[in-house]
Amino acid sequence: YDSTPLNSGTTLAELIRRPELSYEALRPIDKKRPVFPEGLEEEIIEQVNISIKYDGYIKRQEKQVEQFKKLEKRKIPENIDYDDIKSLRIEAVQKLKEYRPVSIGQASRISGVSPADISVLLVYLNA
Repeated sequence: YDSTPLNSGTTLAELIRRPELSYEALRPIDKKRPVFPEGLEEEIIEQVNISIKYDGYIKRQEKQVEQFKKLEKRKIPENIDYDDIKSLRIEAVQKLKEYRPVSIGQASRISGVSPADISVLLVYLNA
């Protein structure tokens, strides 16, 4: 295979992460590879490739989901006066006043409320 030569020891997973290699391509050097159940081998090989090659993306998505859950739990006081929050954009103030979201998560899904507006709101609520 046309791959960068190894300079030190590595794991099969690190090799599979390389775009030009796959779990199947490494079969000849994988001496401890298990025998898969009949009819499932192709699916298992695909899952191994996906979980190893996309591990970084998957972990990043999981982290985003955790952050999203925290934003959903962060409540906005019912009596908040958005006009008092000086750094919010005018459009954000209008939308927040119109929809009166109960959580930061809800506010972040309102069209016209930017991530910067959400940051300003979070800073205001923490002050």
